[in-house]
Formats: sequence, C-alpha cells, structure tokens
Amino acid sequence: MTAVTDEADTLAPVSRRTERPKRRRLMRDMFITKGKQISSNIASATAFGDPAPSLLARFNRFALQTSFRYLDVVIDSHRRLSMTETGTPPTRLHALDAVRGGALLLGVAFHASLSFVPGPQFWVVRDAADPLIGNFTIVAHMFRMTLFFLIAGFFGRMLLERRGTGGFVADRAKRIVGPLFAFWPLALAGIIATFVWGAAVMNGGALPTNQPAPPPPTLATLPLTHLWFLYLLTLFYLAALALRGVARLVDRDGRVAARVADPLVAGAIRTGAITVLLAVPATLLLAGTPGWMPVMGIPTPDIGLIPNAAASAAYGTAFLAGWLLQRQPELLSRVAARWPLHLIGAVLLTGGLLLHIAGVSPFTLAAGPAAPVLLAAAYMIASWCWTLGLLGAALCFLDAERPWIRYVADSSYWIYLVHLPVVMALQVLVYPVAAPALVKFAMVIAGASLILFASYHLLVRRSFLGRWLNGRAYPRAARSQSMEVQTA
Repeated sequence: MTAVTDEADTLAPVSRRTERPKRRRLMRDMFITKGKQISSNIASATAFGDPAPSLLARFNRFALQTSFRYLDVVIDSHRRLSMTETGTPPTRLHALDAVRGGALLLGVAFHASLSFVPGPQFWVVRDAADPLIGNFTIVAHMFRMTLFFLIAGFFGRMLLERRGTGGFVADRAKRIVGPLFAFWPLALAGIIATFVWGAAVMNGGALPTNQPAPPPPTLATLPLTHLWFLYLLTLFYLAALALRGVARLVDRDGRVAARVADPLVAGAIRTGAITVLLAVPATLLLAGTPGWMPVMGIPTPDIGLIPNAAASAAYGTAFLAGWLLQRQPELLSRVAARWPLHLIGAVLLTGGLLLHIAGVSPFTLAAGPAAPVLLAAAYMIASWCWTLGLLGAALCFLDAERPWIRYVADSSYWIYLVHLPVVMALQVLVYPVAAPALVKFAMVIAGASLILFASYHLLVRRSFLGRWLNGRAYPRAARSQSMEVQTA
C-alpha cells in the first residue's frame, strides 16, 4: 500500500480458497490405501453379519475427513514456516491492509482539523479554534506518515521480490507515478478554487484586495499539494533500486546483508532499541533546524521538487525500516508482542510534549542548550512508539479478514487522492455556522466521509479506476454469481 495499492492481495501467489482443492488432489494418493482399508472393513462387517455396518462406515468416513483436515493444517503450517524462510508472505496481510488504510484516512481527519487549530495557520479559512482539535492535529501528524512509509517500504520490497525489477517499475509507474500526474492538476485546481472562495467568505463576500502575487513556479516553489507523498515515494523507489543494484555488485550472494543488516534489525527489535535507533536521523536534522519546535512536527515536503532534509530523513528511515523488515517478516511477531509497551511509551512522551507546548514543560533540560536535541528526540521516539505500537496492535487484533476493513482499505487510496478540495469546500461551508468548533469539525468529517465513500462506491469500486488504483475492480454481479456457484 507499497502502501497505497493492493499489493497485499495481488502479490499472493494463490489464494487459500483455490489452493485447498489443489492440495487435496495432490495428496489424495496418500490416502488411497486408507480408502481401500475402509472399504474392506465395511465389506467384511457386512459379510460377517455385523449388526451395525453403517456405524462402522460413519466412523471410517469421519477418520478420512479428519485426516484431510489435519493435512490442511500441516500444509498451512508448512507454508507459514516457508514464509519466514523466504521472506515472502503467501497470503494477504490483513493487518497491514488495515494500517495502510487507517493511515491514509487519518489524513482526511488531519486536514479537516486545520481550520480549527489555535495559533497562526495558513489555511483556506480560519475558523473558531479549539485546543482539543489542536492536540489531535499534533498527535496525528506525529505518526501517520511515518506509519505509511513503513508499510510502503515493506510492500515495496515484497513487490520487487515477486515481480522482478521490470515488473516492479511497470507496476509503480502505473499505480504511483500515473496517479501523481493525473490527479495533481485536478487537486491543485480544486485547492485554488476553494482558497479563492474561502478568502471571499472571510472577507464578507468580496475578494480581498492588495494581496501579494503568488511566487512564479520553480523547482523550489512548485506546489505538490497533499500528493507530495507520491512524489517522495517515487524518489524512495528510485533510491532503493539504485542501492539494490550497487549492493548486488558488491555483495552478489547477499552474505553481507544476511550477516550484518539482518542481525542488526533483528537485535534492535528483540532488545527494544529499535525506537531509539530509528529516531536518530530525523532527531539530528530537526534539532539542527533553526526555530524548530515540537508543535511544528516533521516539516511537510509539499513545496518544491527538492524535499527538505528533515522529512527526507524521517520518512526515508521509515521506508528503509519497512524494506529491511520485509527481509525477516517473522520479526512482525516481536512487534506484535510489544504493542502495549510501545503505546504506553507513546502516550507518556506525547503527553510530555503537549504539556511543553502548553507551557508546562516536564523536560528539565528544556531551557538549556540541549533543549533542541532533547525535544527532537522525544518527538521522534514518540513517533516511532506510535508507529510500532499501532502496527503491533493491528497484527494482534486485525489479522483476520473482515469485509468492512477490506472495503475501507480498498477505498483509502482513492479517498486520499481526491479528499482535500472536498474537505476545504466543507470547511468554507461551515465557516458561517454559529456552532462550537468541535461540532463544526464533526460536520466536516461526516460530510467528507459521506461524499468520498459514495464516490468510491459509485465511481471507482467497479470501474477502470478501481482496476488502475487498486489492481482490481469488483464486478457488479460478483455476489450473485458466487451464490449461484455455491448453490450448484
């Protein structure tokens, strides 16, 4: 879903439903002897006047069915072991699907909150502020894109291993680069229109005069809008392919990666040091950014084609972590086992940062020369605690297939691509409404959810757009055809 497409489904070589009949046909010969023995027992019981041959037949039939079920369990266990040895999960990763969809949809709520955030903010309208909404904005920004790029790195390597370099490039060009070029002009036009509308509404119905002209578009000023994540993801893919090529020249048989990189990642996860190690690159760059404060978070690289260093380090580290984690997917069980500890750490560090932002700092060194490093470290460690804690919780509680989660995950890519003009328009609409900020915030989220999910269901799910963005389109008659097959 990468993190935004249907890799978790399309990368599975064969689904369990189609694999089970094949396994039974392949293993049927193993049970021919047992079947002959059952037939012989029934015939003998009948020949010698057994008073209850049907009971014996039922028992032997039950034994045969139980043997088939046990065989299925054994083969499934072998497939799970094969996953850990090859690094290639054989079935859809439902938990990672849920995390991917949740991270994208959280972005809708994040942007819906920006018109209600206290303090100076350049947005489509400046509505009534609420500190609770402000805290939500800070916390959501702390981990949502880190989580996204972690999943993107995991699925990216999985796709590359499955399809090879050529297939990987073709798939990413179709589902990442293509949507970037197709949706960017539409998103930019919608954002400009809502900004003009919002300026008129805030100015009593007339456009304000004497406004400064926008800067000319250059490499440093080109607005990527909220689709910057597709551009940054493309850069990460190119970097990953380049580094992979160099690594294969230097380490043809992969021994260095297996003996150095894999043990480092495994050891960091097993010892719990992973949150601190992953926080180091972005911590150093945030601490060195003049005027940086925790309320600012990771600077969004939405302006210009050269991403800022802090965002590149933070999200590049997340992408690399997901890439390396996919080499040893059995480590996901370690992440899952420690989700309570990670979330406890996230809550404690986030609470301390929010108190600091409110002027009551629990960090004793916050006023000294070490303040930038201390605050940046607290912010990034909290970011990784949220990321690993939520990923671990999803692995524990959302690992089974649930139709509604699958639906939300499928819809999340489309919704995130088109949501921003819709959210901005609703923020302008509720601006004149005399209601508390929390009520208006809820109105924007509810209205945007209704519009965006309806557009996905009616325009995307069963059309070429669904096939383009998610790798599949659901036929309208799929359910009825399935029922007919089951009845037959």
